[in-house]
Amino acid sequence: MILSALITSVGINLGLCLLFFTLYSILRKQPGNITVYAPRLVAEGKAQQGGQFNLESLLPTAGWIRKAWQLSEDEILSVLGLDAVVFMRIFIFSLRVFTFAGVVGIFILLPVNYLGNQLNVDISDFSHFSNKSLDSFSISNVNNGSNWLWIHFCAAYVFTGVVCYLLYYQEYEYISSKRVAYFYSSKPQPHQFTILVRGIPIPSGGTCSETVDSFFIENHSSTYLSHSVVRRTSKLQGLIGDTEKLYKRLSHLKLNNHTPQRFRRDGFLGIFGRKVDLVDHYEKKLEDLEDNMRLEQSSSAGKEVPAAFVSFKSRLGAAVALHIQQAVNPTKWVTERAPEPQDVYWPFFSDSFIKRWICVLVVFVACVALTILFLIPVVLVQGLTHLDQLETWFPFLKGILKLTFVSQVITGYLPSLILQMFLSFVPPIMIMFSSMQGYISLSQIEKSACIKVLWFTIWNIFFANVLSGSALYQVNVFLEPKKIPSVLAEAVPAQASFFIAYVVTSGWTSLSSELCRLTPLICSFFKRVFSGKDGDEFEVPSIPYHSGIPTILFFGLLGISYFFLAPLILPFLLVYYCMGYIIYRNQLLNVYALQYETGGKFWPIVHYSTIFSLVLMHIIAIGIFGLKKVPLASSLTIPLPILTLLFNEYCQKRFLPLFKSFPMECLVKKDREDVNDPTMGEFYEKLVTAYRDPGLMSLRYSRSGTEGYNSPLLHAARV
Repeated sequence: MILSALITSVGINLGLCLLFFTLYSILRKQPGNITVYAPRLVAEGKAQQGGQFNLESLLPTAGWIRKAWQLSEDEILSVLGLDAVVFMRIFIFSLRVFTFAGVVGIFILLPVNYLGNQLNVDISDFSHFSNKSLDSFSISNVNNGSNWLWIHFCAAYVFTGVVCYLLYYQEYEYISSKRVAYFYSSKPQPHQFTILVRGIPIPSGGTCSETVDSFFIENHSSTYLSHSVVRRTSKLQGLIGDTEKLYKRLSHLKLNNHTPQRFRRDGFLGIFGRKVDLVDHYEKKLEDLEDNMRLEQSSSAGKEVPAAFVSFKSRLGAAVALHIQQAVNPTKWVTERAPEPQDVYWPFFSDSFIKRWICVLVVFVACVALTILFLIPVVLVQGLTHLDQLETWFPFLKGILKLTFVSQVITGYLPSLILQMFLSFVPPIMIMFSSMQGYISLSQIEKSACIKVLWFTIWNIFFANVLSGSALYQVNVFLEPKKIPSVLAEAVPAQASFFIAYVVTSGWTSLSSELCRLTPLICSFFKRVFSGKDGDEFEVPSIPYHSGIPTILFFGLLGISYFFLAPLILPFLLVYYCMGYIIYRNQLLNVYALQYETGGKFWPIVHYSTIFSLVLMHIIAIGIFGLKKVPLASSLTIPLPILTLLFNEYCQKRFLPLFKSFPMECLVKKDREDVNDPTMGEFYEKLVTAYRDPGLMSLRYSRSGTEGYNSPLLHAARV
């Protein structure tokens, strides 16, 4: 890619970003859009829907940037928990890393690369500067055997040391201390006192509840408190979800009796079919759903699963039961940590062991198939980056491709855009795959999906584009470890221009679309116009860790890998992280709500990804110094990945156990504080029912739709 194509791509994306920022500044102030741009504030009663239109709302303002900048870490912690703080620390860590990298790369490495003459570039000719290849700014332009390459060697060592220092002192140690402080400051939580027990051996003629009760009274008599047996209620939960949505619509229609949206057609999108009164229509549907729920609840009460949530009187008691094998047979009375009540993934318990085992195999095969299928858009994208190959495929486009602007857009902008469009379908697919694997909590599902999306992105976006061959060729490369450094050293610098354009196109544009929330905005518009639903019906989204974290980490991998190869990528990455820092702080302030809290357990993923990126950079450095005829530098780089992996091993020993469970010192200290807490009696009463299946809890809907909180419809079954 020539420099002018990159300038065109940057200009297009910069214009799109400014357009999105302007649209957001206007749309966020419109009365009908508050549930799109501030749903959390509306749900918490801190902002009101409605309001009158005025001309001032059409003027774009930047006040939201100031509010996002002023948001403190303590405010994020108090509202959205430690996971949100960790999410923002990724941006802070990345800004620190690439600020240092940018200074070294732009002011030291970039001039050294440009002053080289390996590519026979006339550095004194600035008349056609925009037509120069981006390779002239990369390490490829440094002469073979040049002593200037020792600057790159020193930069690799210094950069690795700085990254490891920031990882250890500024982040891992800081987040670990935050995790302990957050635990000490938290009120008693049900999951701190509860474990999940599976593989319960139910004797003939007995019940699961009686078996659990007798076992824990006998073996944990001093700490055992209560238990809740799990039942299969997946169908009932679906009915309850449908009923809740219908009840909300009916209640709103009755409160706004004269609204024109009360009457609509019962056909497709409310456009076709006969005209009906929605109140009567919804009341009839609600009656049918209530009858179905009663029948299903009565049958679900007996569908016991050999599993139970067991609660204890102290955190230490729960920890002892969790970490000690409960029976001689290790497949019986299997214990694991209980998630928060709102984090439990109840459909997990409705599947048999055989079904879950088969699903794990199916998910593995599906992930492999998806990885192979994704090579199709990758090949298409690689064809767009080479106009000569594109002319061979489509000879009738030769005349159009000769136009300068068209060729610059196709080679500099279109490939990254197409790749991003295909990649946008991956996170929801990975969430679906992870939900099939047998995880008991939503947080585990999202964490698993986060890891899947990250490695999928690294393999299909980085390695597939770098190696630019068939799937078999990509696998064969890694089956011959001795050739990996030389293969990567040849292939990675050649794709520098593509990944610079990818950062600009995919990174900048995706952040802008995150700010504008175009999909929720369009859905909200169509709901109001065609479905008769209004702004009172909205859902407050949770932070999309499974898609956000992999994207941020992948750009970090690009920055670390190309730090000394093509430092021109670093300013664009800095812009990305600066934009992301402001935009996501704004989204945390207005949009996202807390769904669950893991206590910062996403951070180890960030750490491992950074270590992998460093080792990848070292392997490329070993190969590139060999190709550049500096064998001594190549040999002296070999200790670098070894030292990095040793550093990672030390961090695992030092910090990782704290992210798996809290030490006894912390548990005992909190338990002693609880002794003098007068609210613990009330907490224990709530703890007894905290893990009751939502499908069997008391619901208070009524057939009238407006007196729903006066008489119970369903009564809780025995647990």
